[in-house]
Amino acid sequence: MNTSRKENNMRKYINSLAVICIAVMASGCALRLSGVSTPSLSPTPAVNRTAAASTAAPTASTSSTTTPVVTATATEPPDFCADPQPKALIDSFKNALQTSNESLFAALVSPLHGLELRLYRSGPVFNYDRQQAQSLFDSTDRMDWGTTPSGWETKGSFKDAVVPVLLKVFNKDYLLDCDQIQIGGATYKAVWPYAGVSFYSVYYPGNPANNNLDWRTWLLGMEYVNGKPYLYAIMQFLWEP
Repeated sequence: MNTSRKENNMRKYINSLAVICIAVMASGCALRLSGVSTPSLSPTPAVNRTAAASTAAPTASTSSTTTPVVTATATEPPDFCADPQPKALIDSFKNALQTSNESLFAALVSPLHGLELRLYRSGPVFNYDRQQAQSLFDSTDRMDWGTTPSGWETKGSFKDAVVPVLLKVFNKDYLLDCDQIQIGGATYKAVWPYAGVSFYSVYYPGNPANNNLDWRTWLLGMEYVNGKPYLYAIMQFLWEP
């Protein structure tokens, strides 16, 4: 009897421990689960695509002040060669070259047709409007101006390739002639290719010590806009072997 009672008491004790362990384990699991955070499922704010598109493509704003429109009309004076304005323009052109005055240079360019420029008579022609002329002295754009009479290619910016050649005449004692081409000795016929456009010939006769083979001529063609002359085209002639 005593043995059976001891065994029963032992079973009750073991069962009690088991119940306590189960309870402790359950509470531990509950504690661990309570510390787990679940991911948020809140919606992401939608992108306002209409607003984004309007921001990416802004429209031009309208100013309250308007710039008056100047009507430019090409006109021709009664006597181009008797008009003192073209010679004054040549003086201003010379000043702009010598001082790299881009504002003055741009102001001389025709507001209607811009300025056509060729460094060599058979070379490519470049046209510059006033806005482009405004930055020519600062531009580093390399252009292909054609080949020299000796066959060398001329490439470079306006200020590096063209201005020094212009100054080879405008820094010297040159001669002016209206609507007549003055040149030194040449193996070709010098022709002004702009029919109906009056011009001045700016001619440096060359150095006698060099048999005058270093002569150069720049032709400056002009058109009148509202009664005032502007540069229309310029081109160079020089000795060719």
